[in-house]
Amino acid sequence: MQNGLLNVLTTVECERLRPHLERVPMEVGSVLYESGATLEHAYFPIDCIVSLLYVMDSGATTEFAVVGNEGMIGIYLFMGGGTTPSQAVVRSEGYAYRLKAQVLKDEFRKSGPIQDLLLRYAQALLTQTSQTAVCNRYHEVEQQLCRWLLLSLDRLVGCHITMTHGQIANIIGVRREGITEAAGKLQTAGLISYSRGKIAVLDRPGLEDKSCECYIVVKREYDRLLPEMITR
Repeated sequence: MQNGLLNVLTTVECERLRPHLERVPMEVGSVLYESGATLEHAYFPIDCIVSLLYVMDSGATTEFAVVGNEGMIGIYLFMGGGTTPSQAVVRSEGYAYRLKAQVLKDEFRKSGPIQDLLLRYAQALLTQTSQTAVCNRYHEVEQQLCRWLLLSLDRLVGCHITMTHGQIANIIGVRREGITEAAGKLQTAGLISYSRGKIAVLDRPGLEDKSCECYIVVKREYDRLLPEMITR
């Protein structure tokens, strides 16, 4: 079903959910939910990526997690909150499956394989959130950019990312000049090419070498908690 979480469900579970899944377009800049709003749907990305952001009173934003076809948007629905202090914004266009909130809650309360899978995914997402906070505090902009590029690539098809330096700066929470300088160094090193808002990764192993340990910590935790998504 083109989404990692949905792919590992049993046939019975898939058939139960299928009538409720709606394939919807995800346009760049679309806000799936605002801070403090009641969540009405969960989203399972197919080929788009979504940023989870904290928005300050000044309007400044910082990304604390990125979600793609490995996961879902809306863990707060089954964590007991129903609302969230964060914002979810589409960063790379594509499609996703949309599921009504009540359907997800009902499935989760059955205490079957779906509940176990979603709880493991939530733990993996929390790891990404906490590691992002550490990375933003202790590591250089170039390392943060490498981490962000790698996490984005893991959630996209291909090796191209469409994003301006200004957009990346807003996501990471640094000055645009810092991203421009860091991207220039990566391009000079032959790791990426950048032109008119389009980034192509030319040397992924080299990018991983340049990144801090935060990327591999997150990657290993996702692989540990969701091993069935690696093998299928």
